[in-house]
Amino acid sequence: MKTKDFAIQQVRTIGLLSDGGTGKTSLAEAMLFDAGEITRLGSVVDGSSTMDYDPEELKRQASISASIGHLEWQKHKVFLVDTPGYPNFLTDTYAALRVIDSAIIVISTDAGVRFQTERVWRWAEQRHLPRLLFLNKMDHDRASFAQNLEALTKAFQEIPVPVQVPVGEGAGFRGVIDLIEGKAYIYSDDSSGKFTVEEVPAEQASLVEEYREKLIERIAESDDTLLEKYLGEGELSEDEVRSGLRKAVLQGMIVPVLLGSATRNIGIQPVLDFIVAALPSPLDRPPVEGKALQGEETVTRNPSPEEPFSALVFKTQSDPYAGKLTIFRVFSGKLSSDSSLYNATKQERERIGQIFFLQGKQQVPVGEIGPGDIAAVAKLKVTTTGDTLTDEKAPLLFAPIEFPNAVISVAIAPKSKGDEEKLSTALARLTEEDPTVRISRDEQTKELIVSGLGELHLEVVMDRLRSKFGVDATMKTPRIPYKETIRTSAKAQGKYKKQTGGRGQYGDAWLEVEPLPRGAGFEFVDRIVGGVIPRQYIPAVEKGVREAMEEGILAGYPVVDVRVTVYDGSYHPVDSSEMAFKIAGSLGFKKAVSEANPVLLEPIVRMEVIVPDECMGDVLGDLNAKRGKVLGVEPIGSGQQMIRALVPLAEVLRYSSNLRSMTAGRGTFSMEFSHYEELPAHLMERVIAESKRESGE
Repeated sequence: MKTKDFAIQQVRTIGLLSDGGTGKTSLAEAMLFDAGEITRLGSVVDGSSTMDYDPEELKRQASISASIGHLEWQKHKVFLVDTPGYPNFLTDTYAALRVIDSAIIVISTDAGVRFQTERVWRWAEQRHLPRLLFLNKMDHDRASFAQNLEALTKAFQEIPVPVQVPVGEGAGFRGVIDLIEGKAYIYSDDSSGKFTVEEVPAEQASLVEEYREKLIERIAESDDTLLEKYLGEGELSEDEVRSGLRKAVLQGMIVPVLLGSATRNIGIQPVLDFIVAALPSPLDRPPVEGKALQGEETVTRNPSPEEPFSALVFKTQSDPYAGKLTIFRVFSGKLSSDSSLYNATKQERERIGQIFFLQGKQQVPVGEIGPGDIAAVAKLKVTTTGDTLTDEKAPLLFAPIEFPNAVISVAIAPKSKGDEEKLSTALARLTEEDPTVRISRDEQTKELIVSGLGELHLEVVMDRLRSKFGVDATMKTPRIPYKETIRTSAKAQGKYKKQTGGRGQYGDAWLEVEPLPRGAGFEFVDRIVGGVIPRQYIPAVEKGVREAMEEGILAGYPVVDVRVTVYDGSYHPVDSSEMAFKIAGSLGFKKAVSEANPVLLEPIVRMEVIVPDECMGDVLGDLNAKRGKVLGVEPIGSGQQMIRALVPLAEVLRYSSNLRSMTAGRGTFSMEFSHYEELPAHLMERVIAESKRESGE
């Protein structure tokens, strides 16, 4: 696309959304090819696609991050955001929903409406995005327009309305009939996208009339003026049908259904025509809102080049040549290459170098950008995904992008001992690109924990560490951070006496341990009277107790929720020292705990599990088998239920794969730490035995 000026009403910013494997990337590829932006029709299968270029995408033949493209069609500028559809890679899909003005939902005839497609439909609906449905793979065996239309109507109620019907199905699919024009577009069989416009085949005339009548009825019902004319005259002009359809699409009252085959390049130009004719420009969308940097005042920006500049960063990626690329959508104002702007999130000024439009991995230099544009710049200092870029003289702050919570964690370590720092740097870079990758260090187990959206997500993280950053790492199931506590009170003496040739060591402390309520932590009480232990040695006793608490007596886990009271003891005027009383405190604590009925505590997580109605029984039974306590179940619409439960962490470390198999990939869940509870006796014995085996006892 030539970097020339376009009026704002000539700009379209569109997301391609759906489940994985429906053909979103192939559709984007065909659009770019038919618009003349690329010279050959690339393929996801053979790795020649413009939009899927990451080595991991080529390896898996699936999109794992969003890719940006742009094209010109009928004097309009169109930006495409090709989003991932598989649940493990939804990071960029969440982000894209914040920056697109409309969505094309792609449905595959060989799979129908799957759960992930229903999810992205709901997300687009929540953001009031005008949509169109593209029924792809009409050339596949057993492709049925009627059956798929019935599935769309069932899934999305009465809102989908066909504006085309196919000419042939399966191997005989040759083109589409436009219900408004009443013309057939018959395509050549060489994937060139070339077609001839013909009359409707006689055998389909009655079918076309039937669907055309339904389309016009739906358009008339969406507008009182059109309805009055239609009821009075029984017909609408072609101009009235087109303008009425656009209005209904923008209002979300109709979602048009178009169809074709992306890989064979059939029916793609009508999609581009429809984008231009019926989907919104930035002017058709509500003004964006943000917050003032000081206070809670709402700030509004209209999509005008005359307004102060504002943009939202929705993606960050590493480029082998340009370094870190920051990708953003402009909502208002203008920005030129070699200028500066203000990062309102970080409250720092950023220097802008060359601005680019993206065509997959290709970077196309551009001098100036405005509302509706999706652009990229390289090597910004502090800017990351979710940041607001704005005019420093008139700043505002957009709401942050809400990303899904991580649902699975692994412990990770470099294979080579000297690569710890290299691993940390690489992981930090990866989290810039993918904010759903969470990095933490478990202070108790000393493990580096990487969390993500699923097992495949974490596999990609490991592969990228190796291919992008040259770090080989291993991953394993994290150790459960058990803790130890006591059930009863006990008293014990800790006495340390050591005589050598010179000065000896002497410390003597009597301690009482008592259980505290769960979550209370640790309390140290000094009840020494009469100077039986000199005041300067009391802190040493406490220090000895605290050090002993770091490794309990059952399985080496930290001791929590105890009160320790030092109430008696003795000292030697020459041999006593802080070191001796620290050791005495440690010995006394261990002895008292061993007599106070010690037990193990396990972490409990609070879970919210969303499942289809028909899977409820299986999921509830599984949670009960995992020692879970179901707190409640409530319907959340669309044939789904939300289960709230408390479950031991040890039972759900691999819950994402369990839930996927129980619900055929339709279930989702989130979890967060809740509290600690006592571990059942039979499981406690097993954990203690495993701990002794690991420590070589």
